[in-house]
Amino acid sequence: MSGFTLTRGAFATEYLESLRLQIRKCPWFTVNNLNRDFVGTRGFSVVFRREQRARLVSEFPFYGPYLDVVLRADCNAFYINPLELEAGSRVDPHIDRSLRAYLEDITTPLQVSVLYVDVPPAMQGGRLVLTRGKKHLGRVTPEPGLLVAFQGDLLHGVERVETPGKRLSLVCEQYLLDEKELAAVPEYQLESRAKRY
Repeated sequence: MSGFTLTRGAFATEYLESLRLQIRKCPWFTVNNLNRDFVGTRGFSVVFRREQRARLVSEFPFYGPYLDVVLRADCNAFYINPLELEAGSRVDPHIDRSLRAYLEDITTPLQVSVLYVDVPPAMQGGRLVLTRGKKHLGRVTPEPGLLVAFQGDLLHGVERVETPGKRLSLVCEQYLLDEKELAAVPEYQLESRAKRY
């Protein structure tokens, strides 16, 4: 088993264009709130439990079609974030545990889903690199509409973007938490470095 799958053309071009515009004009979209592995990136995040999906879609309607496709029925907590990189940006190798802010010994996600929304033409760098231990599993070249799903315990990173333009993806970490873990996670929480007015 490779640990990841690729689905090309997962969403219509019209939806990708709408998603691109809506994410970038969102007031919460700014310098990333993620950890130091995310160098020179932009975005914002929402933590939500399954029962708060309707609230998320009410506040961010453009996420609806994406969630319809990617959300697993066996998961009960999620961490969703758009991620934008430009020339000089990179994401150092890491294993996703974004809910660790709420519970230090949180388990890894069952799955991470990444949709490439906008990719500059002839982009150099910016590939997703997936490994397990010392074993290299794959290097994924982004393309608009490509949906990547990978096992949440995989080490992964994004190569430094070497050319101008902005590479935008939408990421969802999907967790199956036990009762104690779930109790420590907010039902719904927006995370952003944008100032509130």
